[in-house]
Amino acid sequence: MVKSEKKGKFAAIILAGDRGPSDPVASAAGVSCKALVPVGGKPMILRVLDALAAAPSVDSCLVCGSTTRLLEQEPELARRVAAGNLRWQENASSPSLSARAALDLISAEIPALLTTADHALLTPEMIEHFAAGALAAKADVVAGIAPAELVTNAFPEGRRTITRLRGANYCGCNLFAFLTPQGRQAALFWRRVEEQRKHPLKIVRTLGVTAVLRYLCGRLTLEQGLARLSAAMGVNAGAVWMTQPEAAVDVDKLEDWQLVEKILTAQSQDNLSN
Repeated sequence: MVKSEKKGKFAAIILAGDRGPSDPVASAAGVSCKALVPVGGKPMILRVLDALAAAPSVDSCLVCGSTTRLLEQEPELARRVAAGNLRWQENASSPSLSARAALDLISAEIPALLTTADHALLTPEMIEHFAAGALAAKADVVAGIAPAELVTNAFPEGRRTITRLRGANYCGCNLFAFLTPQGRQAALFWRRVEEQRKHPLKIVRTLGVTAVLRYLCGRLTLEQGLARLSAAMGVNAGAVWMTQPEAAVDVDKLEDWQLVEKILTAQSQDNLSN
């Protein structure tokens, strides 16, 4: 079990599983695993780990990834694991199963923060904002979301998935917090959704016909959606609004990789000019 030395600190989980060299971004970059794609001259996963290490609210990190395609290909990862600064776990066959297995290694008394290795623009400031909001939400499980308008205004050239609700369109941010032992049941629900993704009618039954119809008609609010999710999962679900548009940018596609490089170049130029 991962034990936190300081009360109230988070144990971080980084999901780094992917499709191997067949992933289009990994293939374009000529690396064995998407988590190793260089961004700003550094593998994405190291950028994520450095951000977590610099965040005061995070006390430990555990990576779920491929030993052969990732750990054995990046000496710095191997060094951190050998030094005891990082725990490693072979990824499972799906993100939800990897998350469930990682949560089983963390004491139920410790809040867990989950993110992904392709969250290349993650910063300590984002992590602290999310962690503080998650603890204040008084929920069992919390997701980070960003206002869709904030994201599209900042990056009009990028294509992001937008969830359209009444009065609150948002983009996901690949930031999740499991705050209580009960909250970890959300990983089981996540698995159910993965298994049902090719069967829309099953998802409708899981979430409830009324909630789905309200969503399709543009009448579902965020509060109603969270209430429906809470009922479906059997836990209290909450959300934290992120204030940084970069929090909603991950590297799923080649155009995302190009966008992230463009953002980092602009940030570097701004820092030089200041």
